[in-house]
Amino acid sequence: MRPTTPRLFQVLRTLQHENPLGLPRTGSIPRMQRGLPERRKMKDVSKVVAVSSAKGGVGKSTVAANLSLAFARMGYRAGILDTDIFGPSIPTLFDLSEEPRLSPNNQLLPLSNYGVKTMSMGYLVGEDAPVVWRGLMVMKALQQLLHEVDWGGLDVLVLDLPPGTGDTQLTITQQIVLDGSIIVTTPHTLAVKDAVKGINMFKKVNVPLLGLVQNMSLFNCPHCHHHTAVFGSNERIKEICQQQSMDLLGDIPLHQNVGGDGQRGKPTVVSEPESERAQAFTSIAQQVAIKIGL
Repeated sequence: MRPTTPRLFQVLRTLQHENPLGLPRTGSIPRMQRGLPERRKMKDVSKVVAVSSAKGGVGKSTVAANLSLAFARMGYRAGILDTDIFGPSIPTLFDLSEEPRLSPNNQLLPLSNYGVKTMSMGYLVGEDAPVVWRGLMVMKALQQLLHEVDWGGLDVLVLDLPPGTGDTQLTITQQIVLDGSIIVTTPHTLAVKDAVKGINMFKKVNVPLLGLVQNMSLFNCPHCHHHTAVFGSNERIKEICQQQSMDLLGDIPLHQNVGGDGQRGKPTVVSEPESERAQAFTSIAQQVAIKIGL
């Protein structure tokens, strides 16, 4: 006798069929009838780019920070918004720890360093304080970060998204107009699998995919100068880009200075602007600028 499907699987299939999150479908009922908020442009921000990985530990925040710095070095008014409520990284990467002041119209004023305006929950809760909140509080805080920051006029704002494809990502994609998304991954099989999930999420919510960044792609031994694919071959990355009709924006080599620069609060684009690594970030930013019409 064929075993019955466990009840959990039945529930999951039902939820998938009913689509309770209201994700767009071809031929679905209009957005307003589904009760979803209208996407709106962020005030005083021309272009908004989301940087996502769907998996933690692949260097997404480091990539996002260096991209915002590359935009600034290219002459754009650039900013970065850290949307990771539980594990903010931007305060460390930009060596900032002050509490933001309020503008006359009661909006948060960004903190700046290296020519980039930044905002993060890390500025509001303290470096060692855990954010022990349930979902409703997290969403309320996120909405404040999205709509109650006085950016003062930006050409481009980089959103550093937390890992995953859950509430935070859906709230962002459903509430604001995104000009595109960048997926960051390493060549490791597990990271690539999650990257594909991130790609499919942005497709579901109709956010343009600007391309994929392969981080920690090759390690160049400083002694023998031999290149080693520590996390595996990048052939799988190329296959994913072909299957998903995406551009491979660039490869960031595995180098101790990339992580070390970030830990010191002076990312690679600022600390080593002439290095091969910084040039890789700049090349990616140049491609993104063209794609979003900067």
